[in-house]
Amino acid sequence: MDLDALLKALEATSVATAIAEGESLFPWIESIHVLAITLVVGTIMIVDLRLLGVASLDRAVTRLTRDVLPCTWAAFAVAAISGGLLFSSKATTYGHNFYFQVKLVFLVLAGINMVIFHLYSSRGIERWGNSAAATPLPAKIAGAVSLLVWIGVVTFGRWVGFTLH
Repeated sequence: MDLDALLKALEATSVATAIAEGESLFPWIESIHVLAITLVVGTIMIVDLRLLGVASLDRAVTRLTRDVLPCTWAAFAVAAISGGLLFSSKATTYGHNFYFQVKLVFLVLAGINMVIFHLYSSRGIERWGNSAAATPLPAKIAGAVSLLVWIGVVTFGRWVGFTLH
C-alpha cells in the first residue's frame, strides 16, 4: 500500500470523518493540542535555560528535571494524541504539506538531541547536576540545540495552519 492510499484510508475512518465534518470537534481538539504544546515547550525551556545557565540557577539540574519532566511527558502524550487526531482529519493534506513535514523533522531532531543528551552530555550529572554549579559545555550545547529545535517545531507547526486551503 502506498503512502497516499494509507493517508486516504486514515481520513476515511469514523473518528477522522467526525473530526473533519463536525462543527466544533476540530477546534476543541486543536485548542487542547495548542495548550499541551505550550506545556511541553514551556517545561522544556525551563530545563534548557537552566542548562544554559540563564535561569533557575539556585536549583540543581537533577531536581529541576525531576520536578518538571513528569509534566513534560504528560503534556507530550496529550499533544501527540491530539495531534494524531487532527492529522487524521486531513491526513492527505497534512502529509503533503511542506511545513508539516519540516515540523516532523524538527520533532525527530528534538528526540535525537534528547537521546544524545542522556547518553553523552549528562555524563557526570550526579557531580554537576546536584548543585548550582556551572553546567558543562556539552550540556549547554544540548540546551541551546533543544531551544532552537523546539522553536522550529512551534514555528513550522503554526505555519501549517496558514498554508492549508
